[in-house]
Amino acid sequence: MNNPPRLAIAGVTGAVGQEFLRILEQRNFPFASLKLLASARSAGKTIEYQGTTYTIEELTVDSFDGVDIALFSAGGSASKKFAPAAAEAGCVVVDNSSAFRMDPGTPLVVPEVNPQEVANHKGVIANPNCSTIIMNVPVWPLHQKFGVKRVVVSTYQAASGAGAAAMAELEQQARDWVAGEPITQDIFGRQYIWNLFSHNSDIDPATGYNTEETKMIKETRKIFGVEDINVSVTCIRVPVLRAHCESVNLTFAQPVTEQQVRDALAEAPGVSIIDDRENNVHPEPLVASDEDDVYVGRIRQDLGQPGGVGVEMFIAGDQIRKGAALNAVQIAELLLEKVPA
Repeated sequence: MNNPPRLAIAGVTGAVGQEFLRILEQRNFPFASLKLLASARSAGKTIEYQGTTYTIEELTVDSFDGVDIALFSAGGSASKKFAPAAAEAGCVVVDNSSAFRMDPGTPLVVPEVNPQEVANHKGVIANPNCSTIIMNVPVWPLHQKFGVKRVVVSTYQAASGAGAAAMAELEQQARDWVAGEPITQDIFGRQYIWNLFSHNSDIDPATGYNTEETKMIKETRKIFGVEDINVSVTCIRVPVLRAHCESVNLTFAQPVTEQQVRDALAEAPGVSIIDDRENNVHPEPLVASDEDDVYVGRIRQDLGQPGGVGVEMFIAGDQIRKGAALNAVQIAELLLEKVPA
């Protein structure tokens, strides 16, 4: 791989694609060249970036000749079609879709948790699901120190998780409601503003779990490298533009005090504690939006678990940044560092 690498972004016109550009600039990510890729309908449009005008090219199987790293956020079907072609051309793909996450030969990486897995790639590295990343950044250091046996999590997921169109529709619904007009319902097929509902992914009729919930269960086990951690999940859409929140209940293998949890999180990379009980100041979507860290608060002993083995906390993280684009760029940074296995 060249250093600086020749870089490509697939799906550059989407919310995560645009965030890739912002984060690359903010983190001074080095690149020798930059190729911007999207669907045929966006091909030919131009983007001004760091003083240079780039013309968007159509994403094809031939797009990756002379590219070292490609950041993908073009959707699962596009990833399945084009990522193998990119890898065949000698490019390393960091893929934001679910296409390869559970493939045994594809590393599934959260840099704060398992950076060493980057070295095991065969041309594709998978970015985990946004809710999985946001949960695991603070849960992993606790698991390392105390051993987490069970996680019970309820998510409060923003429109950003469904893309730019969903964010735009939530804004439009607010305008519709204020104007007394019929509520636009093109994305979710229901009123979103002043409402919340079960995550819009498909529900397995046999288990009752939706796809988003199943992702969090399976991906956590793969990222942690353990099969005996029990994860129970309920995923809910809430009328928030950006940044997901999660209520997390942990059961440890040993008694753990609230202070021990606070001390461990204070040292954890990618975590910031906001926990002011007196003034009721805790993690909120507006606080987490456009931020890199996962915010943790409401840290308290779970009085429903005897023996001091349970802890409750509430977390918030920007789905577009740490839940997607930032995590992918951090993986690309690890590629440049040649992290050993």
